[in-house]
Amino acid sequence: MAQRGRLYGCPVEFALDALGGKWKTVIIARIKQGPLRYSELRRLIPSLSDKMLTQRLADLVEIGFVALAALQALYDWGILHGRAEGVRFRTDIEAAA
Repeated sequence: MAQRGRLYGCPVEFALDALGGKWKTVIIARIKQGPLRYSELRRLIPSLSDKMLTQRLADLVEIGFVALAALQALYDWGILHGRAEGVRFRTDIEAAA
């Protein structure tokens, strides 16, 4: 989590710091697809321990990120720019099945 009183170059730097670490972004990618129960989220990220999942979910709730429109904006940006770069998304594969 971001350190209180720290000087950032810009708000984007702060936002990326708040979302930093390996697991927060993975969790965000999964919950963006729709509401999930803890056990469903746990099953989608098998390499993440229960303790770490609980901690990272608490972090995301504490900073208010899971309830903000910022999550939709990140998703929309990823779709737009990812497709322009020719990348594929797991959600595309799942939708086709």
